[in-house]
Amino acid sequence: METAYAFRRWLRARPPMADLAVALLWFVLAAPLAVATAYHQNASISAYLLLLAVSCVPLLFRSRWPIPVVAATVVVAVVEFALIPGSGPQPVAVAVALYAAATRTDRRTAWRTGACAAVALSTAALLTRPTLEDLPANLGLIAWTFLSVAIGDAVRSRRELLASAVERAERAERTRDEEARRRVTEERMRIARELHDVVAHHITLVNAQAGVAHHLMRTDPDHAYQALERIRDTSRAALDELRATVGLLRQSGERAAPREPAPGLGGLDDLLESFRHSGLRVELERTGEPVGLPPITDLTAYRILQEALTNTHKHAGPATARVALDFRPDVLRITVADDGRGRGAAPGTDTGGGTGYGMIGMHERARAVGGTLTAGPLPDRGFRIHAELPLPAGGGRKGSRP
Repeated sequence: METAYAFRRWLRARPPMADLAVALLWFVLAAPLAVATAYHQNASISAYLLLLAVSCVPLLFRSRWPIPVVAATVVVAVVEFALIPGSGPQPVAVAVALYAAATRTDRRTAWRTGACAAVALSTAALLTRPTLEDLPANLGLIAWTFLSVAIGDAVRSRRELLASAVERAERAERTRDEEARRRVTEERMRIARELHDVVAHHITLVNAQAGVAHHLMRTDPDHAYQALERIRDTSRAALDELRATVGLLRQSGERAAPREPAPGLGGLDDLLESFRHSGLRVELERTGEPVGLPPITDLTAYRILQEALTNTHKHAGPATARVALDFRPDVLRITVADDGRGRGAAPGTDTGGGTGYGMIGMHERARAVGGTLTAGPLPDRGFRIHAELPLPAGGGRKGSRP
């Protein structure tokens, strides 16, 4: 079995050798029929075998020129009808040539070629063998040719179906690999955003509080001690969040999986208070109340606010940050604006982002939940970040809360 399969692969890789093998095979298979027909007709056996050999010669080129090979075998068959009176041998070579043409050309070309061959053979047979006794054999040539075309067309269709199935399987495999790589990249970027937001926020606060403690250590030890306590609390919170974020890298079956809840707008007051302790003046305006806020949107809103206020504290200098939350039935609008010195962009321009990873991360977070985020300097001074995050139906309820 394996030897036969290897032999077929070897022939498929060498079309001339395959054509030679087919021509020899059909000559060997048709030779007994030609001998029997010659014996029955009291004709020359050598003449029948010679005509059979001549009809098989065009088959040596069936792979390169399938349509001309059909024409050549038909011509040889017509010559056989003219040279051999009575019921001569069946045009076996024509059938093989039509099969090869049907497997190598399109359906319309194959059937047109078969129809032309059938007309030529049946006409030649009717002219050379006009007796009523030969009529069934003459009309049988039509079925002979069309049957060869039908078998070749079925084989070609099956090959195309198999090739299409293989192509779909390969495409599905490539798509699955690409999807896996895309998901890995998205997960890596998500963890990178989490680490950046946690580290940038808490280190900024620690730096500011350490500066306050250093400034007041000699003149006001009590306030310096309070600043050191806030550094301790901030660093502990940073460690807790880092532990929860790094826990995302663990496999689901490992121990010590993170149990801390993800941060959200429920911790907004603590977040704003930490910035106020570090010296940033923050004002909050809330419109509406969250109802059924999705966890991913809750986390996204918290991280955008955290990063926006961290950037304000780092870049705006002495400033007041104004935070506005507008919960609408279908969208959550977040605005963080300050009156500081800005971020170095030209007045009146909308950067749409920034060069830092924090700004890039805010844009990615907003897009991940189907929202938008714009950022840019204000006309006079200051900087403004505005995000719109879509909510499910009923995700926000109108109302006011100062």
